[in-house]
Amino acid sequence: MRALTYHGKKDVRVDTHPDPGIVNPRDAIIKITATAICGSDLHLYDGVIPGLMSGDILGHEFMGEVVETGPGSTLRKGQRVVVPFTISCGSCFFCEKQQFSACDNSNPVEKRDISEPLYGQPMSGLFGYSHMTGGYPGGQAEYVRVPFSDVGPIVIENDDLEDEKVLFLSDILPTGWMAAENAEIEGGDTVAVWGAGPVGLFAAQSARIMNAARVIVIDHHPHRLELAAGLGCETLNFREVDVREALLEMTGGIGPDAVIDAVGMEAHGFAIDNMLDVAKQTVGMGADRASALKQALLACRKGGRVSIPGVYGGMTDKFPLGALMEKGLKIGTGQTHVQRYTKKLLGLIEEGKIDTTFLISHRLPLEQAPDGYFNFKNYQNEWTKVVLKPGT
Repeated sequence: MRALTYHGKKDVRVDTHPDPGIVNPRDAIIKITATAICGSDLHLYDGVIPGLMSGDILGHEFMGEVVETGPGSTLRKGQRVVVPFTISCGSCFFCEKQQFSACDNSNPVEKRDISEPLYGQPMSGLFGYSHMTGGYPGGQAEYVRVPFSDVGPIVIENDDLEDEKVLFLSDILPTGWMAAENAEIEGGDTVAVWGAGPVGLFAAQSARIMNAARVIVIDHHPHRLELAAGLGCETLNFREVDVREALLEMTGGIGPDAVIDAVGMEAHGFAIDNMLDVAKQTVGMGADRASALKQALLACRKGGRVSIPGVYGGMTDKFPLGALMEKGLKIGTGQTHVQRYTKKLLGLIEEGKIDTTFLISHRLPLEQAPDGYFNFKNYQNEWTKVVLKPGT
């Protein structure tokens, strides 16, 4: 089969790999019909996520047709499914608490020691991400093996729903929804969202559905801010204003009730702390560029809530721990418990209350995936979301 393969920093290629097969009874094999490049794939592309190896198949947002099943799978051949990026057994301590992204059984024993020294506990399994998360081949390919297929995939029975309307149930739509949920939004709240990328826009859309009175989106790409405005959000361009001062002015000197950092470990901007973080990250010192998060913590009102869906992998300097404590802020974060949200969000899509297709800017055959990565990385104003179509 053909698959998008990591060869090194900013070097991905479409190579030929052996077709996947059934390994465990609960496995299923999916023929991919649509897959997307995620913002967190760019962290891999940039080489800032540890544990990635040359030859790894990338991709954690995908869907397709079931073509083979193990005896323990509940799927049937021919079914159309969207697959969560989190791999979860469904029966461990964490899965039983609906904390699917903390699954204790999906990361193979031989991989668990990679993340445990860094985080204190081993991470769970994720598709196409890092050997810290199991080293599972991803879905930017013609076929993929799906472990625990009786727990993760959601079957799309409505043939009127095109792939592009449901594809993002695999990651960024539930991630945006959980980000808004972690912000504990109350009716009448003002919510500020850093980052008008896919997760930030879906978090903003979710916050509005959860009855936030005002949603303010912060970015520096004009077209992405236009997309946010199209969702009914107010916008701030951080190249043009002092964000904290602007938010204070917009909220009567109080600050937003909740803030959402949808930027993560590769923040942009020319603040001194961020420039130092860029330098340290460039030389491989394992430093996260957390400038957006630091700004969000300082901007949030006293007693407010902080939600962090943005991906972080290591350490960061000059973290405003004092502001966090002295202002009494509450934090919610984590990889998304995708399986907890897919059924509810599929229902909202079917009811026409959520549209995800506005985000898609480019559709490419799998063979052009390297161009998709390059442009999604370097032309973020125009390239807002790339969907790959294997077999076209």
